Amino acid sequence: MAGEIPDLVALERTGTGKGAARQARRDGMVPGIVFGGDKEPLPINIPFNVLFKRLKAGRFKSTLWNLKVEGHEDVRVICRDVQRDVVKDLPTHLDLMRLRRTTKIALFIPVEFINEEEAPGIKKGGVLTVVRPEVELMCTAGDIPEKITVDVAGLNINDVVTISSVDLPAGTKPTIDRDFVIANISAPTGLSTDDDEEEGEEVAADEVEVVGQEAEE
Repeated sequence: MAGEIPDLVALERTGTGKGAARQARRDGMVPGIVFGGDKEPLPINIPFNVLFKRLKAGRFKSTLWNLKVEGHEDVRVICRDVQRDVVKDLPTHLDLMRLRRTTKIALFIPVEFINEEEAPGIKKGGVLTVVRPEVELMCTAGDIPEKITVDVAGLNINDVVTISSVDLPAGTKPTIDRDFVIANISAPTGLSTDDDEEEGEEVAADEVEVVGQEAEE
């Protein structure tokens, strides 16, 4: 399970409806609602500056949060929607969904590379080129892996690491069906043979195709 689930601190909002929401925005807050989990919906306010910073950091909607609201038990939530001002593109409301421990969710999990010093390709001057520092996995809310570990010992120049060659944490699977590239050992600049250069070009082309396919999805 992940070592740290980031906290998202909110205040319980008194009053509902458009009037209370407008007042929250005048007070520098973003109104929201927490729903699901066989409990009554909970209206909340989150400081605008805090939410804006989180949104700017990216992947707000694919991150599991530990919601802390005074007077209520901490609960794991994931964002289902962020409404924005049509002119200023600033957040005006958000919807958070409570998660059970057995709930299946898609999250980006960081990739850690180990034993680089034991890779023949790196010893020869090659470079570990990371195509995906994170991989989106389907996992349960109660058993989220902290990271994916990739052992690069034994890899030579132009060798490629794909998702199918990685031992994924138990109970997880990639959200993408095809066998996509995670990393490769690139040849050192100016030291490749003609054959190595041609093979490297083929690997690079494959990477571009894989990333492009994901964007189209």
